[in-house]
Amino acid sequence: MTVNVDITALGGKKLYPAMIWLLTRTVNEIPEFRMALVDGVLGVYDDMHPAYTVFNRESKTFSGIWTEFDPSYAAFLAAYERDSALYSAAVSYAPKPNTPPNSFNVSMMPWATFTAVNLNLYNGGTALLPIFTMGKAFFADGRRLLPLAIQAHHAVCDGYHIGRFLAALQGNIDGFEG
Repeated sequence: MTVNVDITALGGKKLYPAMIWLLTRTVNEIPEFRMALVDGVLGVYDDMHPAYTVFNRESKTFSGIWTEFDPSYAAFLAAYERDSALYSAAVSYAPKPNTPPNSFNVSMMPWATFTAVNLNLYNGGTALLPIFTMGKAFFADGRRLLPLAIQAHHAVCDGYHIGRFLAALQGNIDGFEG
């Protein structure tokens, strides 16, 4: 599912880290977005951490890294900036070791506004955690909007849960004080 999220309230904040933090905060509020199979048993993680991509400007490649979530945006932003600086020149797929199992994927395509994104993953049906892809922000009717594609496994997350997630995310964006 792809929606346009109203990010007007974020003003001039750094969009990518702010949205990673806001997505993670919201994922941590909705149990269905924290469900996973661990050793074949369905469970709910207590908390989640974002695994996201960083762009190597020289090689024009992406690497996947992660940052531990902190409820304090200032603390998270400092850790994000440290991790991004350390790994953005990497050319390997996953340069930061020890990605926690309780992490979910976030990426951004700031070069294109889109109406749909479809990631075809072969995982035997066991990857239950959500995947978020953001696009290029744009203005419409005086508001700044961000395309957000949400890929969720229907076995654990229904339209009702996505609706709850989107309402909570918008509330978190509107109340963001980062």
